[in-house]
Amino acid sequence: MLFQLLTGGRSSSGSGKGRSNQGPVKYGFSLVKGKANHPMEDYHVAKFVQFQGRELGLFAIYDGHLGDNVPAYLQKHLFSNILNEEDFWADPSRSIAKAYERTDQAILSHNPDLGRGGSTAVTAILINGRHLWVANVGDSRGVLSRRGQAIQMTVDHEPNTERGSIENRGGFVSNMPGDVARVNGQLAVSRAFGDKNLKTHLRSDPDVTNAEIDADTDLLILASDGLWKVMSNQEAVDIAKKIKDPLKAAKQLAVEALYRESKDDISCIVVRF
Repeated sequence: MLFQLLTGGRSSSGSGKGRSNQGPVKYGFSLVKGKANHPMEDYHVAKFVQFQGRELGLFAIYDGHLGDNVPAYLQKHLFSNILNEEDFWADPSRSIAKAYERTDQAILSHNPDLGRGGSTAVTAILINGRHLWVANVGDSRGVLSRRGQAIQMTVDHEPNTERGSIENRGGFVSNMPGDVARVNGQLAVSRAFGDKNLKTHLRSDPDVTNAEIDADTDLLILASDGLWKVMSNQEAVDIAKKIKDPLKAAKQLAVEALYRESKDDISCIVVRF
């Protein structure tokens, strides 16, 4: 039977909990519209579900650009596509990568219904509270804390870092004074879902990492670049670790990003183990 996922919603904040051998796993999320003159373009998923005899924690931040159609599509379909892969349990990493690519192809085939926009993504799947799989395309980031030490679980896909791949595909990277590096002078990330006009020069394959959750693991933070532009990994962990309630922690991270004058949409999920 195909896995059907209820969407996570666009609420500004919320919380929930699951179970593990070490006790309950709690999460909280907060989404705050940035100061840019466009509607909120971020979507999220944060929930626990039962699937084939296991409890899965599903967490994601989808940071859209040029509209919210693509992140809305990802919210509805990406986790379903991952869990519908036949070899998910045997090879989660390969299944996640295949589903990312398959989802991107579906987005491109739905054009122009979904428009010319795109989205970054960071996703986390927590299996029975013990095994964590994190994947991303773009600059939304996942950071794990072990004994208070920040461990980045994702790779920021920046145009300058992947210049060779972009140029090999016939594109270029612009570095204008006072601006960030951009693919073809347009997009500030080198991997993304959608972006049909740039797709020949972009990648959509994710970086995938995993970790075992043990007694030393404190929490996981998933957030859009609206947070990471103004805060280091360790600063975010230091703030979140002091607050036992993950909902309050997620809200405090968003407040701190605003205080530091982040202009972008700020979306954050905190999972406390």
